[in-house]
Amino acid sequence: MTAQLRISRARLAQNIASVRARVAPAEVMVVVKDDAYRHGVETVASVVREAGVSWLGAIDLRSALRAKAAVGDAARVFCWLTLGTDETHKALTGGLELGVGDAAYLERIADAAAGTAVVHLKIDTGLHRNGVRPEQWPAFVGRAAELERAGRIRVAGIWSHISEASDEDDDVARAAFDVAVEVAREAGLAPEVRHLAASAAGWAREEFRYDLVRFGAFVYGVRSADGPVLPGIVPVATLVAPVVAVRGDEVEIGIGSLDGLPSSLAGVADVGTPGGSRALLRVALGSSVVAAWPGAAVGDEVAVWGDGARGESSSTTLAEAIGTVGEEPLLRLSPLIPRVVVD
Repeated sequence: MTAQLRISRARLAQNIASVRARVAPAEVMVVVKDDAYRHGVETVASVVREAGVSWLGAIDLRSALRAKAAVGDAARVFCWLTLGTDETHKALTGGLELGVGDAAYLERIADAAAGTAVVHLKIDTGLHRNGVRPEQWPAFVGRAAELERAGRIRVAGIWSHISEASDEDDDVARAAFDVAVEVAREAGLAPEVRHLAASAAGWAREEFRYDLVRFGAFVYGVRSADGPVLPGIVPVATLVAPVVAVRGDEVEIGIGSLDGLPSSLAGVADVGTPGGSRALLRVALGSSVVAAWPGAAVGDEVAVWGDGARGESSSTTLAEAIGTVGEEPLLRLSPLIPRVVVD
């Protein structure tokens, strides 16, 4: 037996149902960036398709194309990385909708489109994570309207990112977003969807939901740093490792820093064992040491993180213990650790 990351389809489906119920009547976009937070794009796309979710999203082109191949016409797939010429052709041929926060990129898309390219125009509302500056926005949407009348693009959405640093900052961003939407409409555009919020703001603040909310981390059971436990949201993945040796009051498990387990977790994290919660004492290159429990034996299974069923912490709690965000333990996990999909 080796270490495994076990992906629960049932927990993923539960989380999707929870976020959909929370933000209705707004729609949900399930974000599958970074191979769906290492849960596997195809696995997540399958659950999304069964749940009837209409949108998937990714920053990177590879994840977006994999998602579109998995869902076909059952869902729309949005990719918001600014792409070069060759990648733009691949994205459009693959049936993706593209996020556009740059005037040159808009022209590149229009030139690359064999038919009508579907785009979402991005206004910079203050985060400065690309997006068109407000003073350049009227000319930008005016040009988009020209290209739309010519049949080269269709503007399906207006969108942006917010910082989620404070309610006050986010309110300023929302006001700027509303102005940008109105300017776009005055230019002759009629976007189907407006999307501004990701997981945290979309969950907490109704006024940020508009027509569509981009949910990433929450769908996978990763809460915001220092945020509350969310009703109906559970960790989808459980990282398990076998006991490979028992030495008195210590147990060695088959996972270490070479597998992506942060060595800084030693002494600050608890794992789940057949005897309940136990301290993670040391993290070496190929293995780690855990405080023993009565009857511990080689072949026993230890949950390094998961849903707490064996006393283990969530990935978010582990991340907080070393001063980082909840998705980092997932994203740094070695691709050599097998992903096993369970019901």
